[in-house]
Amino acid sequence: MSGEKTEKPTEQKKKKSRKEGQVARTQEFGGWLTMLAFSGAAPALVDREVESLRELMVLSLRAVEDPTVENALDLLVTGVTGVFVTILALGTGVMILSVAASLAQGGFFLATKAMKPSLKKFDPVQGMKKLFGPQSWWEGAKMLIKTSMLGALAYGTVTSVTPLLGGLVPTMVVLQVAAGEIFALLRFVAIAGLLMAGVDYLMSRRRTMKQVKMTKEEVKQEHKNTEGDHLKSAIRQRQVAASRNRMIVDVADADVVLVNPTHVAVALRYQPEKGAPVVLARGSGVVAARIREAAAEHEVTIVRDVPLARALYRSTDVGMVIPTELFAAVAQVLAFVIGRRGRSAVPTPHDSPRRGGDLPDVPDAQRRRRQAIADRARARAARATA
Repeated sequence: MSGEKTEKPTEQKKKKSRKEGQVARTQEFGGWLTMLAFSGAAPALVDREVESLRELMVLSLRAVEDPTVENALDLLVTGVTGVFVTILALGTGVMILSVAASLAQGGFFLATKAMKPSLKKFDPVQGMKKLFGPQSWWEGAKMLIKTSMLGALAYGTVTSVTPLLGGLVPTMVVLQVAAGEIFALLRFVAIAGLLMAGVDYLMSRRRTMKQVKMTKEEVKQEHKNTEGDHLKSAIRQRQVAASRNRMIVDVADADVVLVNPTHVAVALRYQPEKGAPVVLARGSGVVAARIREAAAEHEVTIVRDVPLARALYRSTDVGMVIPTELFAAVAQVLAFVIGRRGRSAVPTPHDSPRRGGDLPDVPDAQRRRRQAIADRARARAARATA
């Protein structure tokens, strides 16, 4: 049937599922790994703490016998240092093991969609399915296994210590034997827990892969959308390239090219019947270099004027007239260019002939475009009401 999910998920589907929180992961791995590490490091840690406790007791007795500030400070420093080192060692170990457990299961991720509120989470039918589904049975089995392992741990500890309680065995020996048995059983339980965590991860992975499978129709539609996006991107790139090539060709009709001197270039053409100079080409970086090359090839005068070139580049687009605020500055440049036409057959870059202070502030091209649209709309409305 076409509605059956029989196909493996695509990379796009996997990324989407990851955002929704559908990732194979088990919460058991980190806890059991921490227990295994603790059971291995605990004997040395306990010996160190016992030694620290002895030293602390000696300092306490000394402080009682000779209650001076120096003895009190020694007691305080020793106690705080012992507690701090122990907490730091345990905290660092737990953090490292937690990070390692997360990395082993695919790294860190933030399921943004899973955090959003959804009415589907309150669906009673789905809730009943989850309550009596395979996942619930497996969670119950895990709880039973954990309880059994803890029971075995307690039973083993009591069994190992009981024979020593009735004899003349020193209490310290009993505690050492009990501690050794507890740590050994902890290691055994932790290893068994890690095996259970591995099974839990495999089941979680199997369940997740089943959930993210796709139908044949979904795979076809995704491939179609992906190919469509690539095609649209290619068409858009070709359109941009064609527009840029036309712009470079139009540089031949320009009267002047204003440069910055290497980063920005703006080509202007002035036709008296149109009333204001028009931008034929504009660009920065590589495009600006191509505009300068085209201007040199077609003997178009190049003028270096940093503030004017920047202002024109920011406030215009190809095909737009220059802002009225820049008419005076551009007029000085055009007068200079027209005056030199008969002097040199091959124009060369010139410094700006402008004389004056800073240029006025002008709105950017997008704002000017919006303003022009609004002006045309008001004009049409005025004609309609006239």
